[in-house]
Amino acid sequence: MNITGIIAEYNPFHGGHSFHIKEAKKQTGADYCVVVMSGDFVQRGEPAIFSKYLRTKMALAKGADLVVEMPSVFAVSSAEDFAACGVMLLERLGAVTHLCFGSEEGDIAGIQMAAGIFSKETPAFSARLQEGLKKGLSWPQARSQALGALTADQDSVGAQRINRLLLSPNNLLGIEYCKAILRFGSSLRPVTIQRKGNGYHDSAIEGGQASASAIRRSLTEKGDCGKASTLSFKAHVPEEVLTLYHQGRILGPEDGAALLNYRLLTLLHEGADLTAYWDVSKELADRLKKRLLEYDGWEGRIRQLKTRQYTYTRISRALTHILLGITDAQISQAKEAGYAPYARILGFRREAGPLLSALKAHSQIPLITKTADVSRLLTGAALELFYQDIYASHIRQSMETAKYGGPVQNEYNQPICII
Repeated sequence: MNITGIIAEYNPFHGGHSFHIKEAKKQTGADYCVVVMSGDFVQRGEPAIFSKYLRTKMALAKGADLVVEMPSVFAVSSAEDFAACGVMLLERLGAVTHLCFGSEEGDIAGIQMAAGIFSKETPAFSARLQEGLKKGLSWPQARSQALGALTADQDSVGAQRINRLLLSPNNLLGIEYCKAILRFGSSLRPVTIQRKGNGYHDSAIEGGQASASAIRRSLTEKGDCGKASTLSFKAHVPEEVLTLYHQGRILGPEDGAALLNYRLLTLLHEGADLTAYWDVSKELADRLKKRLLEYDGWEGRIRQLKTRQYTYTRISRALTHILLGITDAQISQAKEAGYAPYARILGFRREAGPLLSALKAHSQIPLITKTADVSRLLTGAALELFYQDIYASHIRQSMETAKYGGPVQNEYNQPICII
């Protein structure tokens, strides 16, 4: 049995994602597709635009056979840890044979070449990396420059290819997936599909397949799924999925601003050390304390803190780590537990019975379908990691209630999605 794995956010799900699932199954000859999906917060360091359950329904409606949740601490992580967690989760399910991801490159050879260089971390590479950081470059910029320079020393043609790879976000994530496969000695076979349509950060709706960024912007600007679905992006979303859009209660980063301000005020009042939170350096903590009472929205906070060395996304993730209470110690424990010590199932298709049987027979980690079973199946760091997922979802649900009013189904009475 061939089972292909996909690591995704679907924030939100659109036609490009539907194409990816279809092509992943086709190119790998897969009988089933398992998706590891971010939960209620995403890698950019903000709440997902739709809840994880609605996004699960979207994925299942367009070809995914099973959706499992990526542990929340790694869903709001750097590309390296996001990829490492996704790879380990698929690997530890025991029956997944392939990992299929989209890329601008569309050729696995170049991505694997770059992953091989990154995974070795030679003294020459480390020296060039530190050189870039001392010049004030951000870590991604310094790493890209170091890799490009190192390759240029050996092969000018290879250097040009590497530079092209490093300019594109999906390529970079693909490199991290392949690096994780090498790092953990995973048996997953990587396959890439060339990304089609507008660029990852392209804000245009017109032209080819609109990016998730463009669709998010259109949704948050209108704030109403019913009205937004009549706009031009309607052509970029499968009809079955667009129907689910109507059920969505949209959230954006600004919906977390009030909670963040309250959290920061409380922590500083209690004399807490902000550097205990993941990705919060002493410099960032000092800048945050200095400007604490300059109240602003989420993006305003980021503008207050942004420097050449700290990218928008890194600051947004750091603020999310503070909001969700994710500490350095917690991350260390999660990594020691193998990144993914359980697989929480968010939904599956009824006809995927053989897939579920294969996972039950081969999985190296507990499969979680009911929160009531958790205390029996998990202990120690794994149990704490699971409760962190619950907490993150309840934070998003509180944002939803504050914005829209009315009750929200909490994690303890939310059934998994079956279609």
